[in-house]
Amino acid sequence: MGDREECIALAKLAEQVERFDDMVAKMKVVATGSDPLNEEERNLLSVAYKNVVGTRRSSWRVISSLEQKAKEKGESEKKLQLCEEYRKNIEKELNQLCDEVISLLDNHLLPKVGDSVEPKIFYLKMKGDYFRYKVEIASGKEVENSLAAKSEEAYKLAYDIAKESLNPTNPIRLGLALNFSVYYYEIKKESSTACELAKTAFDEAIAQLDAGKEDDYKDSTLILQLLRDNLTLWSSELEQEADDAAPDDDQ
Repeated sequence: MGDREECIALAKLAEQVERFDDMVAKMKVVATGSDPLNEEERNLLSVAYKNVVGTRRSSWRVISSLEQKAKEKGESEKKLQLCEEYRKNIEKELNQLCDEVISLLDNHLLPKVGDSVEPKIFYLKMKGDYFRYKVEIASGKEVENSLAAKSEEAYKLAYDIAKESLNPTNPIRLGLALNFSVYYYEIKKESSTACELAKTAFDEAIAQLDAGKEDDYKDSTLILQLLRDNLTLWSSELEQEADDAAPDDDQ
């Protein structure tokens, strides 16, 4: 077994026992190698970083909430300081991990895709995702806007290529539409744009669901459910906002 094969085998083992930091270490070796990643290897890389970053994003949300509650309750200066320091440590870890992914994408993975469409879309989506995660914890409007622009640029490029090259039922295209719409909703605060993007992706995929690849059906339907859930939530919020903004005709 060669070094690459051993790293992949160990990454799979690490996934099974939920040692995602170990999984990241092994997939980083594979990603920085001379060969492009195949579909399975791309997914392993994505799962590894998604988990190590995901746990820290959850931790950041919890500590931010605790810090806010401590402020509201007028807790001691010492407790507020501890919360702030802990939050900043988590932010530092998160930024380092996101920068690591973006560096891998820009310096190793994207340059090796050549004319392959799916890997290019997959990596550009990842780039959009990890810039989006950085926006979530950014301090300062200027930094936030700069990161948001980089996230949107990656998503938009990926989506333009996907619309031209992939079937509407393709899980990579659907996953991209899902995350891009979340970007518009959570980062840009453009609910109507988020709904429009999600609805278009959903409707186009449903219309061609029977024509999609059988192997993709399970993944596609799962993402379609997530798109529908988001659409239901976002649409109801837009309706509520419209009702709240409507003039009161009662005298």
